Amino acid sequence: MPCYIFVTGGVLSSLGKGVASASIASLLEEQGLKINIQKLDPYLNVDPGTMSPYQHGEVYVTEDGAETDLDLGHYERFTNRFTSKKNNVTAGRVYYNVIQREREGGYLGATVQVIPHITDEIKRLIREVEEDCDVVIVEIGGTVGDIEGLPFLEAVRQLSMELGREKVLFVHTTYVPYVKSAGELKTKPTQHSVKELRAIGIQPDIILCRSEIDIPESIKEKIALFTNVKKSAVISAPDVEFIYEVPLLFKRQGLDRLITQHFGFEYKERESRWESIVQTLKSSEREVKIALVGKYVSLKDSYKSVVEALIHGGIANGVRVKVLWTNAEDYQEELLDEADGILVPGGFGERGIEGKLKALNYGRLSKKPTFGICLGMQLMCVEFARNVLGLIDANSTEFNPFTPHPVIDIMEEQKNIKELGGTMRLGSYPCKLVEGTKARQIYQKDLIYERHRHRYEFNNKYRELFERHGMVFSGLSPDGKLVEIVELKDHPWYIGCQFHPEFKSKPHSPHPLFVSFIFSCL
Repeated sequence: MPCYIFVTGGVLSSLGKGVASASIASLLEEQGLKINIQKLDPYLNVDPGTMSPYQHGEVYVTEDGAETDLDLGHYERFTNRFTSKKNNVTAGRVYYNVIQREREGGYLGATVQVIPHITDEIKRLIREVEEDCDVVIVEIGGTVGDIEGLPFLEAVRQLSMELGREKVLFVHTTYVPYVKSAGELKTKPTQHSVKELRAIGIQPDIILCRSEIDIPESIKEKIALFTNVKKSAVISAPDVEFIYEVPLLFKRQGLDRLITQHFGFEYKERESRWESIVQTLKSSEREVKIALVGKYVSLKDSYKSVVEALIHGGIANGVRVKVLWTNAEDYQEELLDEADGILVPGGFGERGIEGKLKALNYGRLSKKPTFGICLGMQLMCVEFARNVLGLIDANSTEFNPFTPHPVIDIMEEQKNIKELGGTMRLGSYPCKLVEGTKARQIYQKDLIYERHRHRYEFNNKYRELFERHGMVFSGLSPDGKLVEIVELKDHPWYIGCQFHPEFKSKPHSPHPLFVSFIFSCL
């Protein structure tokens, strides 16, 4: 049976519990331990698939096609794990399972209650991920005190009693604000947060203190005194330039040693693999500017995986990447003039489409490296149809169901689907690369597997016309029916892919498309 680390948060949200959890998992992997990592989300959506990115950031897609919280992206990027639908549990999923079971008579006439039925289901779902690992890290979304989070905290409290405290460790992430006018760090919010947690029956073993600046020893002593933890277990987590510094920050303060000692594992002195990553990021003198043309740019987390994949491509080429956030609804060509490359990411809905089309037209004509992902690839085809083929009213039926030239159309099997959640083409699918194309040269493989999240596809009745005018369909489904990658013959780097390559990129193994894109921008 594995050991469990439960990561909670207090004071306010967006403290970086996901990065903290992923960093802990990474440090334990470096100790030679097998880990798994899970996110518990207290909201009542069954999954985030139907939520606006403005509500919750990007929707991350796993290999098995689960639409999940963006923190699972951090888990995969920081570790060697690939997550699945079991690694993200929402309150909506928990209640859905319990109510279904009740309707089927599974509770034998009992009154169904939060305790024990909801908490038992949470514990069951937590333990689904414990197979073949030494440590399971479980991040609990939201903040201590949120009414919707109480069943999750009660469930992990019960689990700690059932497993024994020597098999469980509680890490509490909290905020230590710096009051500039007074020139002081304030510990009172942390004290109240821990008090709230202890009132629920959970005593934290380790406290991660998020702050704008490093936490001095005197403040650590004060926090330790008022929260009943050892001073060595009060870990400073100040703001850093790159999130990949966080594991190193924790390691220097002995967090990995604390955890291994608590569970009785042998601690091994090893140099962290993050040293070289951070060194490359900090020492790179050259900078590449990428114009990211999207409609959710006011919330940067909407494109979290895309931005990280760009950074990974920069690491592979020894350069820094600067993202020029370009609002597709307020198209400004000046930003594209300044950029070394253009990226049009995925999205849903008609808003901002014309701005994205203008950006793609600029990228095609200027010969500037241009990358289209999912919707970005589809709009590459729409722009090409309008401005090269002369099909002026060409469009996707997503935006104009009555277009005379539906170069992008809905998949046949999608036409009768009424529900939105979990009904798209989701997860990993094979793609066969065509010999002699840029895509084949980039991947150096004949067959690849990439993750998808879309309903619409390229309309094959236009394929021959596109090919005659210089568009190359360089990646296809193995049966040849679905277009996966497009590129232009007469352009240095103009590539679109129907899938989301950003979901498979890691700092230690950058995705080849992003590596090639950044290289071409140089």
